[in-house]
Amino acid sequence: MSKNNRQPFVAGNWKMNGSLALVADFNEKLNTVNTRAQVVICAPSVLLHAFKSTAFSIGAQNVSHLDNGAHTGELSVSMLKEAGCEFAIVGHSERREDQGESNSLVAQKAAKCIAGNLTPIICVGESLEVREAGQVEAFVGQQLDALIDVLSIDELKQSVIAYEPIWAIGTGKTASPEQAQEVHEFIRGYFAKVDAELAQGLRIVYGGSVKPENAETLFAQNDVDGGLIGGASLKAEDFISICHAAN
Repeated sequence: MSKNNRQPFVAGNWKMNGSLALVADFNEKLNTVNTRAQVVICAPSVLLHAFKSTAFSIGAQNVSHLDNGAHTGELSVSMLKEAGCEFAIVGHSERREDQGESNSLVAQKAAKCIAGNLTPIICVGESLEVREAGQVEAFVGQQLDALIDVLSIDELKQSVIAYEPIWAIGTGKTASPEQAQEVHEFIRGYFAKVDAELAQGLRIVYGGSVKPENAETLFAQNDVDGGLIGGASLKAEDFISICHAAN
């Protein structure tokens, strides 16, 4: 399967930002977006109910690996489905670092999503220290191994992988198109060792200071199938420009 056969994917991660007014703005403006990309907004859970547009899907920024019970503050797959979610981000570096989420836990969350018919957007990526030590492939490979250990080939086919170099998230620094392509190619090749069809069909998107100015060049890389957008996803006009770049 060539790049042209993989539908581009653009997701906005609002993180702990947003308001009902911003949701209303997106409901109105994203209805006019004309792109072949699948478009998703991952907003704070308290805002999910307010999205009304059919032009894009909504997703959660996190999900529990548990079904229910005495787990204050957690949200289950079934709850997110009832809120209208079709996607959920799992393993974002901010949760891996701030909440101590392990590779194993991230894989469990992804499996729980798929079992509940929620598509996981699974984040992987390295710190600046890892990159400068020349250990990118070893580090990201460990994150991928955890997924391969838990998820079947069919389950992996139902996932989206987001490569997010931690050193480029919210810093204004962006991996060069060549750097992004190098790691995306490595990720696709890693999955090819498991199953060639899986690797060719898997959507691997880039996240890390994607802006309207650099999106087209990044998305043009052979193994970059779109983006997971942070700060630029909080401005409807910028986000729409990025969605158009996915064409």
